[in-house]
Amino acid sequence: GGKTVTVAGMCKGSGMIHPNMATMLCFVVSDVSISQGLLQKALSDDVADTFNMISVDGDTSTNDSVLLLANGLAENTEITEENEDYQAFCEALHEVMESLSKKIAGDGEGATCLFEVKVLGAPTKEAARILAKSVVTSSLTKAAVYGHDANWGRILCAMGYSGADFDPEKVDLFIESAAGKLQLTENGRALPYSEETATRILSEKTVTAVADLKQGNAHATAWGCDLTHKYVDINADYRS
Repeated sequence: GGKTVTVAGMCKGSGMIHPNMATMLCFVVSDVSISQGLLQKALSDDVADTFNMISVDGDTSTNDSVLLLANGLAENTEITEENEDYQAFCEALHEVMESLSKKIAGDGEGATCLFEVKVLGAPTKEAARILAKSVVTSSLTKAAVYGHDANWGRILCAMGYSGADFDPEKVDLFIESAAGKLQLTENGRALPYSEETATRILSEKTVTAVADLKQGNAHATAWGCDLTHKYVDINADYRS
């Protein structure tokens, strides 16, 4: 409605992070004027693609919370329906929530990189989410990322045991980072690639694995981190 609205957030957590919702504390605040019902809807809808898509170690605890507060001080006309203003607020909220989610995942205990998994061409959104989560939580895949090893077999294996229905003989796999992009499989079959190039790509601070199922238009992204010696050291030395 012509008013400037601000959305800000903070969160903490680096271990015991896993869907659903990931074990951490997150507080998002805004000066938007909006009905309580729509504020809750905006948060609940967005959590599905942000904090419910991150994992550090597969462990959860009992204190995970995401709180969204709004005080109306922006003095915009109160948002009471899902109109253009509501969509604009949801877009801003998503930008903050996704940014915080990625920071939590990349700051996992002992982590050296943010590990992102994108599933494209899935038959349904739910299948894409399940597959992306399965890969990002795979200990073997996370260890391979730490070792800068383009082990596509571990990625396909994690997809296979996810429970989601897909045709492995159609899957194209890629790895990418700021150092470049490399295709590992085409239609489920291994492609020749440079080990040196793969290592360079996997040595960046953010590493992405992309799986194109070529079975639909749905997609999803999950975020995690590599599994390192330091993670074991931190948690082995911990005393309650």
